[in-house]
Formats: sequence, structure tokens, C-alpha cells
Amino acid sequence: MKIEEEVKQKKFRNEQHKAIINLFFTNNWVSSQIKDLLKPHQITLQQYNVLRILNGQAPNEVSIQDIKERMLDKMPDVSRIIERLRKQKLIEKHTNSTDKRSVKVTISQKGKDLLENLQHYHEKMDQTLHRLTQEEAMQLNQLLDKIRSK
Repeated sequence: MKIEEEVKQKKFRNEQHKAIINLFFTNNWVSSQIKDLLKPHQITLQQYNVLRILNGQAPNEVSIQDIKERMLDKMPDVSRIIERLRKQKLIEKHTNSTDKRSVKVTISQKGKDLLENLQHYHEKMDQTLHRLTQEEAMQLNQLLDKIRSK
């Protein structure tokens, strides 16, 4: 469906304004699709992102600052997300004995198992863009990278 129909607006200042509205709307739509896939597993999109970061670094410990820098969503309170994951036993926190402020994190076996169980969802996640050909997806990636380039 066209963005004009989705937001019930026919006029935009220009094509750039329309593109920005379209990006916001589409981002929210894609996020909603993925949140629905994660909901039965009782984790949020941000928690899933942290688990994937930790899994990619395993067996190495990762600082909270490193996680924050690699997050897709730069806004969340990473310490709060880490604590929730720890309570669910999906990660393990390690405090430096000499510097209590220095906290490192690793994914637990339960966290690895959860990610393993979510593997079959990756195809469903990819299906959110099923209307795009491989070439169109590549072009979209290039355009999005171009928007963010300095």
C-alpha cells in the first residue's frame, strides 16, 4: 500500500519529506513484524539485539559500552536490558574484582539455546521484505547507506 494511503495524507512538502515519512512508517511496520515473532519467547527487539551481539562475541566477555556501541537502537538503557536478561538467566554478568564499575557480559547456555530456537524465525524475519527481489534489496541497502553517509 502506498504511504499516502497508509497515513491518509496526499500532500507532502516534497519527495524527501515523503521519503522520511515513508522511512519512519516502514521502520515501525518492520519492527512490529519482528516484535510479534519474538513475543512468544518473552524478549524484546533490543534484548534480541543484545543476545545476538553477545553470541557473536562468544566466548569472549563484552563490556556494556561495547554492547551500547553495537546496538541497532542507540537509545535504550543498556544496563536495564542487561539486568533483565540476567534475571532471565540468558546472560551472565562478570564484575572486575579490582574495579567494581567494570562489568563484562557473556551469553549463557540458556541464551544460546534461545537463539538456536529462534533460528527458524530468521526466514520469517527475511519474509518481511519478500516483495523485494535480491537486486531490489541490494539497491535498498545501498540507498539507505547513502542516506547515512557523511
